[in-house]
Amino acid sequence: MSRLLLIAFDGAEATHGAGFAQALGLPFDVLAVSGTAESDLGAEKVLSANLAEVPPADALAKALATVAGSYTHVAAIASMRAKDVLARVAGLLDAAMVTDAISVSSPTTFQRPMVAGSVIATVEVLSTPVVITFRPAGFTKPNRGGSSAAESVSLEIQGKARRAGTTARGGARPDLSQAKIVVSGGRPLKDAETFERILGGLADKLGGAVGATRAAVDSGIAPNELQVGQTGKIVAPDLYIAAGVSGSTQHMAGIKDSKVIVAINKDADAPIFEVADYGLVADLYEALPELTSKVEKQG
Repeated sequence: MSRLLLIAFDGAEATHGAGFAQALGLPFDVLAVSGTAESDLGAEKVLSANLAEVPPADALAKALATVAGSYTHVAAIASMRAKDVLARVAGLLDAAMVTDAISVSSPTTFQRPMVAGSVIATVEVLSTPVVITFRPAGFTKPNRGGSSAAESVSLEIQGKARRAGTTARGGARPDLSQAKIVVSGGRPLKDAETFERILGGLADKLGGAVGATRAAVDSGIAPNELQVGQTGKIVAPDLYIAAGVSGSTQHMAGIKDSKVIVAINKDADAPIFEVADYGLVADLYEALPELTSKVEKQG
């Protein structure tokens, strides 16, 4: 019998991912690696690994593969972590893999973007199991109801990689890939201190996350975990504010599912204005502080 294992690296991912699980139309279980998944997401079982933190990908993939082997489908939200871990799981299971699924036609047929989102491909998988990463913006919120059986599962974590340390940035800001509001900036922000002061200040007033272009990351202005785009994180917020972002193809591939895009750029010919819902031709050093001030007053 076909059955899905939805892997969530924290409780929030389980909530965001249940919409995909229901769209797939198969009975499913949720495996929460860290944190606790809600019990009313439509899953038959909620499996909790109760790990204090998510371990390195090589060790986690081996542990997950032992659990996932009894399922015909294994899926997770298309985050950087999931792409790393699930690719390894697919290799260990000798499974077919579909990445960045945005819609489901059947349990074996999916649509996914290609060529930086300019082409939507239909992919049919003819083997079992199927490993999938998906973009949650393509799926509706789950229908809630009932109560899933709760079980603990033991994951044996053994691998060569060791985490030497962790660094947290952005305080209590929401996770970039799941935030409802994202404020992003590019290379015109000059340095890390300016980036944090100008963009971080507005993001905090709006209760949003901060993102960055690849150019800003490569220049050392922003940390790698904030990169948005084809080679970074895929985001789909309700509001995406792009300040000093030219609108390269690879960056646009990461934000195309945003509900509203606001562009602020002093170059009136910047490509970002072609896709923005609202555009402001202005210097970000004048526009963003004024916007932050107005939001603060409204708050």
